[in-house]
Amino acid sequence: MKKTFLLRAIYATVGCVLFTAAAAVAQPGSGGPTPGTTPTDTPIDGGVSLLLAAGGAYGLKRLRASRAKK
Repeated sequence: MKKTFLLRAIYATVGCVLFTAAAAVAQPGSGGPTPGTTPTDTPIDGGVSLLLAAGGAYGLKRLRASRAKK
């Protein structure tokens, strides 16, 4: 009983995601640059730098913790 409910929930979730993705891709007009124009540059701001720094700090913490266990 529990297994069939879980399978049905998974199938329903996958089905909803597939239908939502198809509807999102099918929208007309991307709002992007038209052909023949130069694309606009996207700056990498402080948010990406903070995420990279946080990832490095977390990796260093995990590395030190694994060495401390040995």
